[in-house]
Amino acid sequence: MGPVASLLAMDRTTLTAALKPLERRGLVKVSSDPSDRRSHILKLTAKGSNLLARAVPVWKLMHDEVERLIPDRNPDELRRNLRALS
Repeated sequence: MGPVASLLAMDRTTLTAALKPLERRGLVKVSSDPSDRRSHILKLTAKGSNLLARAVPVWKLMHDEVERLIPDRNPDELRRNLRALS
């Protein structure tokens, strides 16, 4: 879960809370790591994978629209500045 939390820029506690509804909906499966019972393994289910495949094109379209609204049309600079603030 650590790498996923890092990728999403959130702590593990927040990730755990966010995963619970996804797990209840059958979109992800959270299981204990057999090599380290303190760790967990996340797996996207077939249902989750199908939903993700449908969501990505919508996300890309919305992302492109937001980037067009950036005043200097320089989304990479905005991302760098936001990373610096966080």
